[in-house]
Amino acid sequence: MSLAERSSREQRLANAAAGVERCRKCAIGSSRRNSVYGEGDSCAELMLVGEGPGETEDLLGRPFVGRAGELLDRMLLAIDLPREHVYICNTVKCRPTFDDGQRLRNRAPDPSELANCRPYLDEQIEIIRPSVLLALGAPAAKSFLGATFSITKQRGQWYEGPRGTPLIATFHPAYLLRMTGGELTAVKRLVWDDLKAVRAKLDDLKSGDAAPAPVEQIDLFSTDAAD
Repeated sequence: MSLAERSSREQRLANAAAGVERCRKCAIGSSRRNSVYGEGDSCAELMLVGEGPGETEDLLGRPFVGRAGELLDRMLLAIDLPREHVYICNTVKCRPTFDDGQRLRNRAPDPSELANCRPYLDEQIEIIRPSVLLALGAPAAKSFLGATFSITKQRGQWYEGPRGTPLIATFHPAYLLRMTGGELTAVKRLVWDDLKAVRAKLDDLKSGDAAPAPVEQIDLFSTDAAD
């Protein structure tokens, strides 16, 4: 990738992020502290899409920070992809919340919020042109594959995403952090399979159909990751 192309993409992303910052199409555009456009390599081969910003993301203006972000970083390193080498964003760019009478709490984005933010996500995909899309969690996967998508039954399979980009879904890191005991053991095995599939797809796209090098499994859920 030439320096000129990288610079052009970075400028286009910066301009789009400024547009998101000004956006007030939804009520959450006025209730949030910061918009959370996305971050990472403008020429990334892998683009990860989550559901929406949480409280910490809203405070810092960055996607996937806090405990879920730390686990995501470990997941990426397990397949030899440092966070700075991928691009990370969400289906919506502002934190969806509801007031429980005491504080604002997270909620899933509603259909109008997803629709209003979708042009921003499509623009990100168009600018970055990733080789692979990884949807993190059911809401992100459904935004691409429809409301009937089942994360438990259909994760780990390849689909055609925007621009014909290979798309796969896996469980959201926040979901993994809620698992315990045997449930955690079973789910982390599935996630590891999905991560290996992503690594293999990237390797295949880069070098043809040559068999990818084996990836050594590491513990994504050590005590450090859960603290």
